[in-house]
Amino acid sequence: MPSKTEKLLSLLDGQPVIPVIKIDDADNAVPLARALARGGLKVIEITLRTPSALESIRRASAEVSEAVVGAGTILDAAQFDQAAKAGARFIVSPGVSGSVLAAAAGSEVPLLPGAITPGEIMTAREAGIDFLKFFPAEQAGGAAFLKALASPFAGIRFCPTGGVSQKNVRDYLSLPNVVCVGGSWVAPDELVKAKDWAAIEALAKEASGLRAV
Repeated sequence: MPSKTEKLLSLLDGQPVIPVIKIDDADNAVPLARALARGGLKVIEITLRTPSALESIRRASAEVSEAVVGAGTILDAAQFDQAAKAGARFIVSPGVSGSVLAAAAGSEVPLLPGAITPGEIMTAREAGIDFLKFFPAEQAGGAAFLKALASPFAGIRFCPTGGVSQKNVRDYLSLPNVVCVGGSWVAPDELVKAKDWAAIEALAKEASGLRAV
């Protein structure tokens, strides 16, 4: 599993913000992925929160070669398998479960599982995973809580998601145990529905200029 963690980190290639996007219309998947990639955010997470999610992953993965498309909100092994078959190059789950960890162990697709409590972090660590999603970040205690985790969990790195915005993103990226953040502000629903790809590209450019320490 550590090698898969390094694989996931190499996919990120220093990208400070992972767009976390919900797509209601699969026709928007390709132009949205292209706009984000043009703005410097090639790694994107398409959440399995809509009926169009898997088709959106298929299209973006197949048609946007410059994008690294992942699947989010994976809740069980069946969804893990569906997302991987759709072309997801990484998998994100909101929490840690035995079935998802088992699916990840049998797959070449790296997993970024969510963990917010010391027990969950230890469970992931025992499974060989030291890069975790911290979700929901703001509601769980925010940057101050993550800072407190740095000492007892030296070597564990995080991608905080949930409530991360333009207002507080630098608070998270300034922490030494934060690799990147996940955020939806770079592709808000209203801009996607309006097909305002230029505006989304501009938001992506701004976000890609941020850097973790």
